[in-house]
Amino acid sequence: LYSVRLGRGAAILPRDVKRIHLDFAFKLNDGHFGARKVWRNYLPRLKYHNPAISMSVNRTQNQTGPATLTVFFASPSDLASNTSSPAPSSSTTQDTPTSGHAPFERTVTIEMKHRHESEILSELLNLTKASPVEPSREEEAELEKLAEEERQGGLDRARNAAYTEQKRQEKALLDQARGAVGAS
Repeated sequence: LYSVRLGRGAAILPRDVKRIHLDFAFKLNDGHFGARKVWRNYLPRLKYHNPAISMSVNRTQNQTGPATLTVFFASPSDLASNTSSPAPSSSTTQDTPTSGHAPFERTVTIEMKHRHESEILSELLNLTKASPVEPSREEEAELEKLAEEERQGGLDRARNAAYTEQKRQEKALLDQARGAVGAS
């Protein structure tokens, strides 16, 4: 759960962001790798901290097509009345984004093709003026504990591998000695 709650991409978006839509190809070829990484690594964190914001994904078969991230901003009247409902969240393979949402004052599109995922995320956070989520003291302590357990696990795995290799070598020597005794 910590991997979704904390880390790069864990941010709270401002109230004027009403919808985020990603559009990219199924395969990584031709510059769609960064877009896929944003979808896999950062979108779940953004959605966790912003459940009211609709986030949709459109994956196409067109490898040469664009890879875009579109941010939809609400009009000031929508923010004041707070009556607009977000678009339904979905992942589609259609060529058109989901509809059924209130009209938006402005949209901004980020071109993701041939770009690294951290570059795309930085542009999104700067564009929306999102505030990053910082871990609490308890979460930091838990993360340190998990890191220590992982480090200790690595040491244990190395020790077990050395022990297993030693036993394998001893068995090979015994088998070789038995073969030499049996041959004489």
